[in-house]
Formats: sequence, structure tokens, C-alpha cells
Amino acid sequence: MKSLISFVVLFWAALVHAISSSGDRLLVVLEDVAEKEGYSKFLGDLEGRGFQINYETPKSDSLRLFNLGEKSYDHVLFFPTKSKGLGPHLTPKILLDFINADGNILLALSASQPAPTSLVSLLLELDIHLPPDRQGLVVDHFNYDVLSAPEKHDVLLLSPPGALRPDVRDLFSPPTPNGELIAFPSGTGQTLGAGSLLTPILRAPSTSYSYNPKEQAETIDDLFASGDQLSLVSTMQARNSARFTVLGSAELLSDKWFDAKVKKVGETKEVATVNREFAKLLSGWTFQEIGVLKVNSVTHNLNEAGQSNASNPKIYRIKNDVTYSISLSEYVWDKYVPFAVPESDALQLEFSMLSPFHRLNLAPTVDDGDSGKVYSVSFKLPDQHGIFNFKVNYKRPFLTNVEEKVTVSVRHFAHDEWPRSYVISGAWPWLAGISATVTGWLGFCAIWLYSKPVTEAEESKKTQ
Repeated sequence: MKSLISFVVLFWAALVHAISSSGDRLLVVLEDVAEKEGYSKFLGDLEGRGFQINYETPKSDSLRLFNLGEKSYDHVLFFPTKSKGLGPHLTPKILLDFINADGNILLALSASQPAPTSLVSLLLELDIHLPPDRQGLVVDHFNYDVLSAPEKHDVLLLSPPGALRPDVRDLFSPPTPNGELIAFPSGTGQTLGAGSLLTPILRAPSTSYSYNPKEQAETIDDLFASGDQLSLVSTMQARNSARFTVLGSAELLSDKWFDAKVKKVGETKEVATVNREFAKLLSGWTFQEIGVLKVNSVTHNLNEAGQSNASNPKIYRIKNDVTYSISLSEYVWDKYVPFAVPESDALQLEFSMLSPFHRLNLAPTVDDGDSGKVYSVSFKLPDQHGIFNFKVNYKRPFLTNVEEKVTVSVRHFAHDEWPRSYVISGAWPWLAGISATVTGWLGFCAIWLYSKPVTEAEESKKTQ
């Protein structure tokens, strides 16, 4: 009976809890396992969403990201540690190999504890830069919490990006004036290079700056960065769609700030932070619970009357009318839903050889039975034979990459496929000329054949 009840409970939990589209094995690295009590709500939310969490310290002998060439975990969450290094099993090369193997990493930093050298080296590989000596505190004398930081001004109050809705495009859109505030305590900022794979989620206000708190000088002349040069939360989505997120304040994830009351400068009313909602969406994106696109099907076929409508033929003829369709769905927390391309964006098809002959916008048609939306376009093949590709290359920030390529052959007209000359109106003068020439020649031949020469006897008879 107990086993039956356990089975029902586990089955129901599997139904109601969301699981990442890339796996549910999560490694949490802390200086001491006991520190997880300070993040119990955040970690509890992860467990409630279906993650199987394993807690390890950097010095643990059992810590392995790979076992027999395969990933031991699908995601890694780093909390601040006092160690300068993370040991031989968390070197920059191993972490890069983990990302290349489709692993996702969420790195939480703190201004009170310098980042380990291996993580600093990893960030440099990704063109993300931390303050010198790994010491940098972000302060703002105009956007701080007057309740908890009336003197240090190191607890920034920021408007959350977007409207904190499950749609990833709303999450990371510009801030909305809805009165919600994120508390960003004791955080460190980063500067980002010019890499196309890097995207900031939360930038520092224009009145903020980063400095080394160990410097006791009254004036600060050499700033690491200031204003929107500082990225407080940064993301990198690799070409294989693996995700790496840097959160400049690990304290943002703590229980203390999940339920904290804050008050902005010049305000009289205290408001509750939305750190819990922001942490859920940030971790959900990093661990691929949202913003994950899937191609359900790709079809292409002739679009001509009297022709075979077989799907995905290997060969076409020049100037054929064809139709291309692709079905896309998006993973949102626990299920796939039809993916709707925003009106300001376009999903495009390239029909290319070495370079595109056609670049066309795909238009939405209907939702199919696989929780996907079908996008289609019809066009005429170019007057060029060879090997061509139907290619969809859709890469947008905060969405996994879609690269679909189908190769087909395009041939010439066969001998019995050319149109008859009399169908072509431009050929009528030539046909008339040929007809006149042939008719005249036949007439000449007839006249010559039936024009018998006069004999001498007939001519002498005529003269008598």
C-alpha cells in the first residue's frame, strides 16, 4: 500500500512540476554545504520545479562534471566561495568543455568575496571582465534602499526588465514603470566585450559606479566603470544554445531579500521586492525552462496543378512553383506551445547555392497538432540548375538558435518539357517566315516538276 501511495505521489509530482528541456540534474557548488540554508527558498523553488540538486564544495573528492566522457550534470550553479581556486575538477578548460557539451551555468558573485581565479579565467575567455583584483562594489547615491543601506548606499533598487511574465521576450525587454523593484545588495558589476553572443539583462543606473571598498581614499579617481558601462546581470548564449549567466549579487537570491521591504530615496511607501520572481525567471532561462525553440517538422513540395504533391522530393526543375513550411514550438516551463514570431521581427527562408537566390519572409498559417505553429511561403525556383539549400537561420537574443538546412537538386527542363513553339507568341513571326519559306519551296518544286519541256516534234507540229 505504501509503495502504491509513493508511486502515485511521484507520478503526480512529475505531472505538476516543470522540468528543464535539457535535463534536471543540477550541481550546486558552495563553500560549505551548510550555506544552502541561507538560500532555502530559491533552492526550494528549484526543487519544486523538478530539479535533482546535488550539493558539493570545491574541495570535494567526488566532484566531477564528466564521467566516462559524458556529463554528470546538466546545469551548474556557483555560489561565492572563499577559495582562490576551485580545484582540478573545475578548471576553465573543463568548464568550457561543459558549455560545449550543452551544459548551462549560473554564476553568482559577491563584492565581499573575490571570484576564484578559474572563474575569472573563464569569464575572460567569454570576454566578460571583472574589476581589478576581483574587488568591486557597485554603489549608487540616488537609487538605494534607505532602510538597509542609509550610509553605504550599496543596496541598489532597480526596476525589473520587462513585466516579469513567463514570456522571455517580455522578461528581458526595457523596464516598465509598474512600481516593482529588485533589491541588488552588495553586488559587483561586469563590463562586456563586443561579442555578439553577450547580452546584458540588467544594467546599472547612470548614477552608479564601481569601486574597490578596500581603498579608503576620500576621493575615487580611477573608476573601473560607471553608469550603463556596468552590467549587473549578464548572459552568454553559445552557438550550441548552451547558456551562461553571471549574476553580480548572490545576496539577491538569499531568503533575506526574497521577502524584504525596501524604500527608495524620496519615497514614503515601503514595497516588497520582486527578487523571487526575478530569480525564478533568471534561473528558468539559464536552465532552459523558457526560451527554448524546437523544430517539429520541415516540409517542401511542388505547388503546381497536375504535378505530384509528394513531400520533400530530392529533385526539382527550374522555374517550379514550390511551397516550404516549418513548424516551430517554444518550451515554456513545463510544456511546448506554438511559437509566435513578434510582429516587429521576421522568420526568413533562404534558398541559396553559394549565396541566396531568394530571401523570403515566412508567414504563419495554422497551429499543427504537435503544439507548434506552421510558417510557410510559396515561390518560383530560379532559372539556374545546381545544388540548392532551403535554409532557416533564426538567431535572436534569449531564444535558442534555429538552424535548419535541407539540400535539394534543381535540374534543367527535360526535352519533352519545353513548351511548343506555337504557344510562344514571340515565335509567331519566325513560324510565319518558316511557313512562307516552306510553302514557297514546295510551290516551286511543284511548278518545276509539272512544267514539262517542249520536244522538237511538238514544236515543229506547232509551226506547221
